[in-house]
Amino acid sequence: MEQPAHGGEPAGAAGDAAETLDHPLPEGVRRRVVALVADAFGGLTVTELPAPLRQYARFTASRRAKFAGNAMAAALESDPLFRQRIGERFKQGQPELAGAVETGTPPAAADPVDVAAAAYVLRPPGWIKLVAAAGEEAQRADAERADEAGRRELERLREELAAAQDRSRGETEQLRRDLETARKEAESLQRKLRSAQSDVKRGEAALRKVQGEIEAARAESAAQVSAAESETRRLKARLGEVEAALEASRRTAREGRSVEDMRLRLLLDTVLDAAQGLRRELALPPVSVHPADTVDAVEPGRMSPKDIAARALSETDPALLDQLLALPQAHLVVDGYNVTKTGYPTMPLEKQRLRLLGGLSALAARSGAEVTCVFDGAELAAPVLLAPPRGVRVLFSKPGVTADELIRQLVRAEPPGRPVVVASTDREVADGVAKAGARPVASALLLKRLSRLS
Repeated sequence: MEQPAHGGEPAGAAGDAAETLDHPLPEGVRRRVVALVADAFGGLTVTELPAPLRQYARFTASRRAKFAGNAMAAALESDPLFRQRIGERFKQGQPELAGAVETGTPPAAADPVDVAAAAYVLRPPGWIKLVAAAGEEAQRADAERADEAGRRELERLREELAAAQDRSRGETEQLRRDLETARKEAESLQRKLRSAQSDVKRGEAALRKVQGEIEAARAESAAQVSAAESETRRLKARLGEVEAALEASRRTAREGRSVEDMRLRLLLDTVLDAAQGLRRELALPPVSVHPADTVDAVEPGRMSPKDIAARALSETDPALLDQLLALPQAHLVVDGYNVTKTGYPTMPLEKQRLRLLGGLSALAARSGAEVTCVFDGAELAAPVLLAPPRGVRVLFSKPGVTADELIRQLVRAEPPGRPVVVASTDREVADGVAKAGARPVASALLLKRLSRLS
């Protein structure tokens, strides 16, 4: 191949300067030009390539077109020598098309895009017109393909619309049938509801009647009890008279038996028989509770939370908690987050709950005490999915109610005298439960006791 002198301008450069494109290459022509350059690229030596393209010398034609397309197009436009070399390679590969393009008579059967790409590389006189004509032809072909695709798409959409209309008619008919069925079911349910309401009204009337009968029976029973009490008081008074008479008869007996003694004895027997008959009539149960049993006191061997607190144990000694939980029917109430944030505040809340509940389960099994753990649920966006461990009751406060208030409610619900221990460092909680009769202990004390179980 003839090489121009260094620094010289190849033949046809002046003509290129006279004819320049005033708009970008059509995309199809540009892709064909890049593919043409990528194919001819391999026939050139590294020294014949522009400096920016030498790094792609060892690439295959497809990789050159993919990674160096923009660089090759720019070099072809700006470097006339490189364009001349590519044109010579093109002439060797496709001499007939190249000759026809240079003479200005491209074959009618040739692809307009191939003709435009050859004209862009060879730059014969009037090459801009060839490129423009190829672009128009490509646009026309694209428009025809787009029209054809649009017609096919329109036909497909029409078919889908017809199918959708058929489905819609079927679904509408099915919905009508379902609506009719639902209407019949609703009418049946309304009839059943009216019947149930009538039954409820009859039941309420019967309940009111029974309640009236119960109230009447209670009033009658109260009247009978009052009458029995009056009779008992009368009999007691009569018995007092009899006892006085008996005592007098005893004094008289020491002086001698007489007819009056017999009359008094007969009267006493009569009163005793009347008292026994009254007891049978009233069906009074035998006495099982003695007056001494009603006096509130501490029996020997029983200890209260105050007795435990009075012992010489430190407030931080876990043995204090063991003694409190050893009381009969002891109930341990735990301020959950107060304990976990005291012992392991850096853990996520879920892991805090699981760790605390695991320790409380072991403590409940060891002590036998009732254990309730309370968590603050006021800020929860959704219910917590949690399976409480064996022996531990887990409660979350309702929206608008704090865990502290829920703990106080639990303490107030217990009967007076039951040992209730509340584990919390919150001073307000401790003072509140102490006033209600519970024994507050610090969260640190509970944590120490749980650490001995692990």
